[in-house]
Amino acid sequence: MARCSSGFHCQNFAKEPTTSLPKTRPFPMLLKAFSSKGSSTSTSAKLNSSLMPSLLGGGSVIKKKEINVLSPDIAAPIFAPEFLDAFDDEYDGVIINPENLPSSANAFVSALRASLSNWKLKGKKGVWLKILSKQADLVPIAIQEGFSYHHAEPGYVMLTYWIPVEPCMLPGSPSHQIGVGGFVMNDKREVLVVKEKCPRSCSGMWKIPTGYINKSEDLFSGAVREVKEETGVDTIFLEMVAFRHVHLVAFEKSDLLFVCMLKPLSFEITIYEKEIQAAKWMPLEEFVKQPFYLEDDMSRKVIDICIKAYDDRFNGFIAHELASKLDGKLSCLYHNDY
Repeated sequence: MARCSSGFHCQNFAKEPTTSLPKTRPFPMLLKAFSSKGSSTSTSAKLNSSLMPSLLGGGSVIKKKEINVLSPDIAAPIFAPEFLDAFDDEYDGVIINPENLPSSANAFVSALRASLSNWKLKGKKGVWLKILSKQADLVPIAIQEGFSYHHAEPGYVMLTYWIPVEPCMLPGSPSHQIGVGGFVMNDKREVLVVKEKCPRSCSGMWKIPTGYINKSEDLFSGAVREVKEETGVDTIFLEMVAFRHVHLVAFEKSDLLFVCMLKPLSFEITIYEKEIQAAKWMPLEEFVKQPFYLEDDMSRKVIDICIKAYDDRFNGFIAHELASKLDGKLSCLYHNDY
C-alpha cells in the first residue's frame, strides 16, 4: 500500500425472576399429586383433613420445602450464574475466551457480573474482553458494565476493565503506524522512482517507492515487497540508513518511516496501476534537482544519506536475526557491523 505524506509517501436489562412460593392453585393439584389409583378413601380423607385448614388460611402454615409440586406456569428456580470462560495472563489479569461467550444478553450480563465479583475477590487486575463481529450485540452491554474500548481490528473489538481502585496500568491501544521506503540505484546511478496517484502535495513528483508494513512483517521484507508491488523490480535488502518519527498523523497516531537501501536484482518495470501512475529509472542528478527536494530539508537529507551509503561513505543498520529469552522468539535487531 502506498503512503503519501511529508514527501516520502503518499438498556437496562430485565431483572431475573426471583424464587417465590408457589401460586395458590394447589387444591386440585395436591389432591391429584398425593392420590393414586391404589390410594384408599381414608388416605384421601386424611389429606383433606390435614391440608384443608392450611390451604384455606387456618391452622399451621405449610413450609415451602414441603411442597414439591409446582403449577406448570411457575418459572423454574434460578440458580447461581456461571462464570465466563477465561484464563489468567502474566500480569495478574484475566483474558476472556471470546469463543465461549453466552449468546443471550441476560446470560452474558449475569455471567459477566458474577465473574467480575469473583476476580475482584481473587485480587485480579486487568480484564481483556474480545468480542467478535458475530457477537456485536454484546458490546453495549459490556460498556454499560464499565468496560472501555481498547482497539478494533477486522473481525473483533477489544474491550478492557481495570478492577483495582487505582490508576489503570493496562497498555494503551496501538499508537503508531509503520512504513518503509526503498532506495534502489543501479550501476548507471539511476534511481528507481515512482509517481503516485496522489491528490496531495506529492502529486506529480517522482519519489522512492514507499508503503506500510503488513501485520507480522519484518521491516526489510516490507521494503522489498513494496518495491516489487509498485514497480515489478526484484531487490535484496542491504541496510537501513535512516528513519523518520512524526506525531499526530492519521487518526492522531504517530508515524514511523524506515528508509532502506536495496540492491536491484531485475530492471524491467511493471507498475501497479491502482496506486502508481508511472515508474522509471531516473538519473540521480535529475532526481535530486526536483524542486521539492531542493526545498524540503528532511527529504534532501535522507537522499544525501542514501547516496553516501551507496558510495560506501556511510554505514547503516544491518538486520541481524537473534532470539530473545523474554519471549523465546526470533526477531531482527538492526545495528552496524563492527
